[in-house]
This record gives sequence, structure tokens and C-alpha cells, in this order.
Amino acid sequence: MSMARAVTLRDVAEAAGVSVATASKALNGRDDVGAETRRRVEEAAARLSFTPNALARNLASGQTGTVGLLASDLDGRFSIPILMGAEDAFGAERMSVLLCDAREDVIRERHHLSTLLARRVDGLIVVGSRTDPRPSIGRDLPVPVVYAYAPSADPQDVSIVPDNVGAGIMVVEHLLSLGRRRIAHIRGDVTYAAAHDRIAGITSTLGAAGLDLLPPHSFGSWSEAWGRAAADAILAESPDVDAIICASDQIARGALDTLRDRGVGVPDQVAVVSFDNWEILALGSRPQLTSVDMDFEALGRLAAQRVFESIAGTTTPGVESRPCRLVIRGSSVKGA
Repeated sequence: MSMARAVTLRDVAEAAGVSVATASKALNGRDDVGAETRRRVEEAAARLSFTPNALARNLASGQTGTVGLLASDLDGRFSIPILMGAEDAFGAERMSVLLCDAREDVIRERHHLSTLLARRVDGLIVVGSRTDPRPSIGRDLPVPVVYAYAPSADPQDVSIVPDNVGAGIMVVEHLLSLGRRRIAHIRGDVTYAAAHDRIAGITSTLGAAGLDLLPPHSFGSWSEAWGRAAADAILAESPDVDAIICASDQIARGALDTLRDRGVGVPDQVAVVSFDNWEILALGSRPQLTSVDMDFEALGRLAAQRVFESIAGTTTPGVESRPCRLVIRGSSVKGA
């Protein structure tokens, strides 16, 4: 049995009684086609179930309808939701996505970049694994590039990052609204920009209220073990603590273990808040964690929007901070 022949643009043109060139102009929204002619062509295309050749249409406009997503670490839990958000936005515009993972390797990244450019992608999103500035992949590329999560070190590039300073402000304002005044902070890895940005927001907001962080002030790791040890140190040095800000949900899980083992009620005696809103941890905690959500999917969608704007030549270079949101649960507000 032979396959049915695909409907062509010539078939649509013949059905509408116009030339192939006129049918093409009508279906591509050109202004030099009369309204009645456009109506006849569109009705013929609908009647014949005509699907335009996307490749041919895009090549005619100088575009391929594809974009590249270049990730640094797909094993990390931040990259995937950012990429999902970007893919949703591109899919809504019928753009195809080519995904490459550099695995934190500069040579691999350069190879993937060459491959994506050889495929004539219309734009690129480069997704980092942490919010520290990263080297630019270059100013003289033939397509626009947007950096997501990890900003480019070049101020002439377009970068989208979560507002970690604002996140620190947000958690302190929440605790102050609950009447907490003796606040400690379990810090994350000293080598991460996110750890320092969150501290900046925390200390500036406490300072404006005439307060200081309780000691100790040590940095550690992004782990439950560090959370347990740091919470022990806080209870030993600042036994009157009434709130602990944890630099991540993993740290917070460890802190909750220590507070429970010591018989300290959460949130009655000590409120606990954290960052990242990693739901597998936040919802599995006892009680569930109040945590700042970086809204990674929305960040990815915004990065895709900036790619579209860059293609149109309307995006402003620089680093754009995207606000986060606080998800309030039982570790800070009883019954929440």
C-alpha cells in the first residue's frame, strides 16, 4: 500500500486559485497580499490540512527554529528545573531545543559550543551549577547568548540570576514578623557566592532592626552533618536562640535533628527557616520546612524570553536578579 502524498504549497495555491508565491506570502503574513486573497489561501490550507515546511520557512527567514541549551552539571538539582522552564517557553514558540551537558569541563563545553553553532542554532542559554560568575563563552558569537543561574563575568553579556540577597532579607523579615529577635545563621560553603549573598541580606536586615546574628559564625558544607554539628554549637554558645536560618534545606534537616534530640520544640522555642525549597527534603522534614523557593522554572522561562528579545535586538546587557518567594511551613509557623 502506498503512503498518501503530503499536501504541498502548490496544492494550496491551486485550490485557492493563486500562484505559489502569493500563497506563500499569504501564509507568512506578508502585507502585500489582499485580505480576500489571504482568506482564500487560509481556507484552502485549512481544508487540505496543509502543514508548512518549518525548515524551509525558517531558512527563508535566516533562522533554523532551534536553540541550544548548554548546561554545566545536569546531575545537579538546579539545572534540570531551569532547563524545563526554558524548554516550555521555547516549545510554546515551536522552537526545537538541543541540549548539551559540559559536566563542568571547559574542553567539553567548547566542543559542545562548536557543535551547536555548526547546527546553526538561533540562540543559546548557558546554565551554570552555582551563582558564582563564570567566564563568558565569547562576545563575537554569531547568535545571542543568555546566561542563567551563573552570571557571565562579562558585563556586556545578558545574565539572569536568583536574588539571593533579597532571599536573605525575606527570611529575616519573616522571622521578625513572628517576634523572633535572637537569630542565628548556619552558613554554607565559604567558596559559594550564594552563601555570601544570603548573609549580606540577612545581616543588613537585622542591622536595620538594631540586631546582630548570634554566635558562632562559622562556614561549613551543604550537608545534614554540618547542620547537626552547627546547631549543637549554636545551642552551646547561644542557648537563648529563638530562630535559626539555615543556608540550605540539607543543612536545615540536620539542624532539626539536633533540636529534636535536645528536646527543643520547633517552632515553639526555635523557628527554623532555610533556602532552596527542595521539596523532597522540605516536605519530608519534621516539621515541614519553611524555605525560600528560587523558582528555577520561572528563571528558565525568563532566560528563554531574553533569548527571543536578543534575537530581535531588544535586550539590555547586564545581570538581572529575579525575586524569590518564601514558602511558609510548620518549622516557623505552627500549623502552617
